[in-house]
Amino acid sequence: MDIKFEENGIRVWILVTEAGDVRLLHCGSGDFPIPPDDPAAKFRLVEIHESGMNQADHHGSKHTGTSPGYLLRYRNHRFEQNGHGRLLELVQEYEGLFVTSRFQFYDGVSVIRSWTELENRGKSERPIEYLSSFALTGLTRGSRQRRNEGAFIHIPHSTWYGEAQWKKYRPGELGYDVVNSFSVKRISLSSTGTWPASEHLPMGAFEHEELGTTVAWQIETNASWHWELSDIAGEFYLQLSGPSYQEHSFLRVLKAGESFVSEPCALAFVRGGFEDGIRELTRYRRRIRRPNADNKNPAAIFNDYMNCLWGQPTTGKLLPLIDAAEAAGCKYFCIDAGWYADGAWWDGVGEWLPSAARFPRGIGESLERIRKGGMIAGLWLELEVMGIRCPLASQVGDDWFFMRNGRRVVDEGRYQLDYRNPAVRAHADGVIRRLVEEYGVGYIKMDYNINGGPGTERDADSSGSGLLDHTRAYLDWIDRVFARYPDLVIENCSSGGMRMEYAQLSRHSIQSVTDQTDYLAMSAIAANCATAVTPEQAAIWSYPLGDGDEEETIFNMVNALLLRVHQSGHLAELSAERFALVREGIDYHHAISRALAEALPFWPLGMASLVSPWRSFGMESNGVRYLAVWRTVGGEDEVPLPLRGTAGKGFGARCAYPASRSPAFSWNADEGILKVRLEEKTARIFEIR
Repeated sequence: MDIKFEENGIRVWILVTEAGDVRLLHCGSGDFPIPPDDPAAKFRLVEIHESGMNQADHHGSKHTGTSPGYLLRYRNHRFEQNGHGRLLELVQEYEGLFVTSRFQFYDGVSVIRSWTELENRGKSERPIEYLSSFALTGLTRGSRQRRNEGAFIHIPHSTWYGEAQWKKYRPGELGYDVVNSFSVKRISLSSTGTWPASEHLPMGAFEHEELGTTVAWQIETNASWHWELSDIAGEFYLQLSGPSYQEHSFLRVLKAGESFVSEPCALAFVRGGFEDGIRELTRYRRRIRRPNADNKNPAAIFNDYMNCLWGQPTTGKLLPLIDAAEAAGCKYFCIDAGWYADGAWWDGVGEWLPSAARFPRGIGESLERIRKGGMIAGLWLELEVMGIRCPLASQVGDDWFFMRNGRRVVDEGRYQLDYRNPAVRAHADGVIRRLVEEYGVGYIKMDYNINGGPGTERDADSSGSGLLDHTRAYLDWIDRVFARYPDLVIENCSSGGMRMEYAQLSRHSIQSVTDQTDYLAMSAIAANCATAVTPEQAAIWSYPLGDGDEEETIFNMVNALLLRVHQSGHLAELSAERFALVREGIDYHHAISRALAEALPFWPLGMASLVSPWRSFGMESNGVRYLAVWRTVGGEDEVPLPLRGTAGKGFGARCAYPASRSPAFSWNADEGILKVRLEEKTARIFEIR
C-alpha cells in the first residue's frame, strides 16, 4: 500500500509492504524519487529502542537498527483536518506496544511538525532508551553525485555572549567521508540539561546544491535533545529526538496502560537554500505561538541592567532613569536583578520580597512612577532556582529540589527547584500573584542562570526522565500563569539565549537573546538571531556608553531596530545630541514595528561572524526591504549588498536611520545591488522600496 500525497509543497511517500513494514521513502520539497531496490530495507518511519532487545545493526553510537523499531508492523492510519491544516497519524505495533507517528501540516507553510507517541497496551513493563521524533532516510536520493558531494550542513554554534553563530560545512569538513555503503561515523549534536541552547541551538539544516533543496529543523524542548546525520544502506539519514539513554541518562519505563510522547520537532522542506528554510520556519513559528498582543505591535522595553545599574537598583537611581525612558519613548520599564536584596543578591534569591534598604518608601514608589510615565512596569525574577543562602531553602524538604545520589543539585550557589512538586508551583504562583495583583506589574523578565544538568533521580525512572517531567511541569505552570493573566508579558531569559527554543517561545512573546556587553560584537548576534526566533520576539540590547560618542550611539540603536529594542544605558546622563539619536531610533522602531511583525528575514552577506568586518541583516515586508548594515573594524571601505528579487523592478533606496546622517551609497536598480561606504565602527538602517 502506498500513502503518497503532497501538502503545502511537501511531498510524502510512505510504503506499507505486504509484510506490514512501514517505510518512509520520501519526505521533502523535491520530486518523488525512483523507489529503492529493496524498499523493505531501512527507510524506517520511527526508531525506538528498548532495554534488553537486540540493536540489529553495525551501528557504533548511531541510533539505527533499533528494536522494537525494526519489528513494528502497520496497524492503521488516518488523515484529519484541524485548525492548523492536515494531520497524518500512522499507528504501528509490536507485542502490545503501540507507536503512533504524527505529521502536522500547516496551511500555506512548507513545514511539518512531527512527534511520536508510545502506548503500552501489554502486560509487561517496557523500558525505553530511545525514541525518534522524526526519522528520514534518503536525504540525497535523486542526486547523481556521491552522497557526501553537493551537500552542506549548517550548524548553529552558540554560547553565552556568542549566540546564533552559524557555520556552513561540507560533510568531509566534519569528518564524514564515504568509506562503504555505511559507516559508524555520525555528525551529531546533543545538549544535556536545562540549557538547551548553551553550546548549539537545537536546530540544524541540510542543503543540497544539485537537488536545489534544503531541510531546516528545530527541536522544541527546554530539556535535553539530540540530532544526527549519517548513512545506512548507501543513503544519508536524519534523526531528531529528545533525550536518550546513551546521550542524556534518559530511561522511561512504560508500565501497562501508560503512554509517553516524544519532544516535538519541526522541519521546513524548501526548494532553495538555507535562508529559504529559515524564512519558512519563521512563518511556522508565528503560527504556533500563543497569541500575544505584545507581538502584534512590538514596543521598546527599557531595562536598567546592561551598561547601567548592573543589578544595583535603588529609588534614587531609578527615578531619573524612568523619566529618561519615558522621554525616549519606551513603552515598558523593567527593574532588573537586585530589587529583593539589601546587598549581594546572587545566592540569596528565592523569597522575592523588596529590599527596604534599596527602597526605603517601598518599591511601589518606583513602580508607580513608571505607570505615571505611561509605561508598563516590570520586575526581574528567577523562579526556577533558590539560592543556597535563601532562608526558605532550609525550611523546605528535599522534595522541592533536584536530587542526585541522595544530595541536592547545586550550581553556581543555587538549588534547582523541581516543578513536579505542587508545593513548588504553589510557591511560584504566590510570587506571581503578589507581583501582578499587589505591585501592579505587567511585565516579568523571567531569567534562569544555572544548568540543572542531567536531571533528578527522585521519583523518576532515571535522571533524564526526571528532568523531562520537570521541564514539562514547568511549561504547564507557565500555561496556567498566562491563563490567569492573559495580558501579562513574560520575557524568556536564560543568561541571555541559553534557552532560545520553541517549547518556551511558543508561549512567551519576548526572548532575551544575549548578555553580550560589547556593542560591536552584539551586531554579529543581532544579525543572526532571526534564524532562531521571530524578529519581533528577539530582544537585543541597545546601551549607549557613558563615554561614547554619537556614532557609538547610532551603532547601538542599529543593533536593535529591526528586532525588539531592549533599551538600557544611562539615558539621563547622555548629551542632548546622543539622546536625540536614541529617541529617533525608538520612534523609527515603533513606526515600522507592525511591518516587522509580519516581515521575513534575509541576509545579503550570509551569516555574520564575530570576526567579519561587514555584517548585514534585513527584513522584507510588503515590497519594502529594511536593511541593517554594520562595519566593525577592518575590511574594505565599501561593501556591495545584493538584494534578491529587486533587480529591474524599480526599487529605490534611502538611509532611514539616522535620517540626517546618510553615508555615501549607491543603488543599482538594474542589478538590485546596494553599495554602502562606512567608516569603521559605524552602522546604518536603509529602506529599499
